Amino acid sequence: MYSGASNLVTTTDNAFFLIIGISVIFFVGILATIIWFIIRYNKSKHPVAEQIHGSNTLEIAWTIIPLILVLVMFFYGWSGYSPVRNAPKDAMRIEATARMWSWSFEYPNGIKTDTLYIPVDKPVVLDLISVDVIHSLYIPAFRIKEDMVPGRTNRMWFIGQKPGNYELFCAEYCGLSHSYMFTEVKVLEQDKYDAWLAQRSDTAATAAATADPAVAGRRLIESNGCLACHSSDGTKLVGPSFKGIYDHKQAVVTNGQTREITVNDEYIIRSIYEPDADVVEGFRKGQMVTYKNQLSEDDIKLIIEYLKTIK
Repeated sequence: MYSGASNLVTTTDNAFFLIIGISVIFFVGILATIIWFIIRYNKSKHPVAEQIHGSNTLEIAWTIIPLILVLVMFFYGWSGYSPVRNAPKDAMRIEATARMWSWSFEYPNGIKTDTLYIPVDKPVVLDLISVDVIHSLYIPAFRIKEDMVPGRTNRMWFIGQKPGNYELFCAEYCGLSHSYMFTEVKVLEQDKYDAWLAQRSDTAATAAATADPAVAGRRLIESNGCLACHSSDGTKLVGPSFKGIYDHKQAVVTNGQTREITVNDEYIIRSIYEPDADVVEGFRKGQMVTYKNQLSEDDIKLIIEYLKTIK
């Protein structure tokens, strides 16, 4: 499946196929031997057990042969593992950030996305950062997975060799909405990647030049993974939809008591910094982590300007 999707597929698959093949051969061989012994040396045929003496040849054989097979499996495993740890010096670096429960990818020019875009046949190094708990970035089609540990920067590298979209998700249980940590790797031809990068750069430049706070707010929502849990079209996801939320009366649960509030600047700031303080009725506590050290109040003001536009 996804043969040749990355430079790591062939070596990884060869190691697995070899180990599985040897395991199957031994399983079938040992099972067949057991069945043959049961039939051949049944008590009805041999009511009195005979004394059996050891065989040096047999003992040497069943020691040397497994040793050789283990060394062969080690060689294939190491030949697949070693390249994963040594990235080319000219590889493009992208910072991948995981949080409960979304992904964020920052490119060398400062652009951030919640989907990973890479050019085909270009070595890519991901600097892996977790801002809360242990996550694990896993791209099955590329045969690569690496843990993301808070306070430590891990790395992984690969080359996307076939244009297309490939699943990317978290392989470490990280909380109630772990299954929502799902996105894609989009491998693009070099010219299409350059066009995408230029378009994103133009959008960012336009937002800065026009000082459009709503556009900047939208970018912050996208780059921080908010759309993984909150829709902008009224669809109910993990959290309430952003559509028509601003200046709207909403029932919330505060300290176990239900009350009605108006969604204003103060409420939004508090919800981002203290997400369990006022939980919208019908949703659960503990579904959102605080963004206190990730979003400033100026960032939240830009997000609020965007929310005002979603009527």
